[in-house]
Amino acid sequence: MKVSNTPTLTPTLTLTQYVARQPIFNAEKEVFAYELLYRNSSNNAFPVGTSDEHATSRLFFNTLMLVGAEKLTAHQLAFINLSTDALLDDFPKLLNPEMTVIEIVERTVNIDEVAKRVTSLKKEGYTFALDDYDGDAKWEPLLALVSYIKIEADEPIIKTNMHVKKLKRKYPHCKIIVERIETHEQFKVLKTAGCDLFQGFFFARPEMLTYSGIDPSKVTVFDLLKSTSKESLCFEEIHQRVARDVGITTRILKLANARSGNSNLVITSISQAVVYLGEDVIRQFVRVLALSDLGIDKPTELTKFALVRARLIELILTEESRDLAQQGYLVGLFSMLDAILDIELNSIVKEFTLNKDITDALLYGSGVLGDCLILAKAIENKNWSLVDTTLKEINPQLPIEKLYNFVLESMLYSDDVIEVVVD
Repeated sequence: MKVSNTPTLTPTLTLTQYVARQPIFNAEKEVFAYELLYRNSSNNAFPVGTSDEHATSRLFFNTLMLVGAEKLTAHQLAFINLSTDALLDDFPKLLNPEMTVIEIVERTVNIDEVAKRVTSLKKEGYTFALDDYDGDAKWEPLLALVSYIKIEADEPIIKTNMHVKKLKRKYPHCKIIVERIETHEQFKVLKTAGCDLFQGFFFARPEMLTYSGIDPSKVTVFDLLKSTSKESLCFEEIHQRVARDVGITTRILKLANARSGNSNLVITSISQAVVYLGEDVIRQFVRVLALSDLGIDKPTELTKFALVRARLIELILTEESRDLAQQGYLVGLFSMLDAILDIELNSIVKEFTLNKDITDALLYGSGVLGDCLILAKAIENKNWSLVDTTLKEINPQLPIEKLYNFVLESMLYSDDVIEVVVD
């Protein structure tokens, strides 16, 4: 193999993701919660022609599972809209019931089925709000189940005033939220009427938040769907599918940590995260992934080089131990997330409960995993003297020619994954 064939990093632009948040205030004008709103561009408005299902799945996959609702709401309560299908499916199980209120939107259908689902989820600690309540009798099965009723401010405001008082008498267990408040007079009248919470331009317009993300490939999604459609999951097969994609790896680990509720959980590999989540959650995750209808025409160069690093480190450490090799794959994949996601590596490490060896390798280049990462970067930069000295530190018995073969094999591995995606 010719040394000139080794990769050189070329930074590329990543996809920009959008979400808006609008605060909900109490009577003292203090922030009580934030409503998270789907956006698909810098235009701060709900995209025309977008279905509830599409908006729900995009908000879940692009935002909640990558960034986390708690970061978007500064650890305040999050109000999140769910479509009918999402409510009846497993989307709610991907949310932390202590930090979220699920909004039942005004376009919800199959009310009786939704009511049964809400009843079941309430037993698991989930809280619900009925959005844009219009007084229609069809909502009766849900009104006894929700904790919040949202209505819009109408003019003359005395109409809304009377509506609030009527709702407070009829549903004393519910907090009433009035939306679209635009003047101080409206706020004052509704506060006097006993309205509990307030939302509207008088307080704050929706605030746009942007961040960079990476979408998983459609082929990987389809492969995962095939794997999870079987009666019994093969966790090794799932691990192999997940390991091909940086975006899916990120979300799997994020999901594992979010579901654990245990700050002491230490994740050392992708396979551990997959096994920890279990069959039910993995199936839920893949369903969300598929419904989100994400994917890009071809992976970025950064993704390609992340795969090269991951596979190279895995090959170098395979003779040491299988567990160490899996940790090495994770180090290689994560080592490029800062460039891929436009997030500081230190912040990425904090987001995931990685063991000390992986953390030290990523942040300080220490330990055998760190040495392997230094070696991979030295090969990329064609620093052959550093390659030679670092290889001797890792494994003095490994011939340089075999290392070059590993590099070639890693590049071919990356190319194979890319070719499948492009085709």
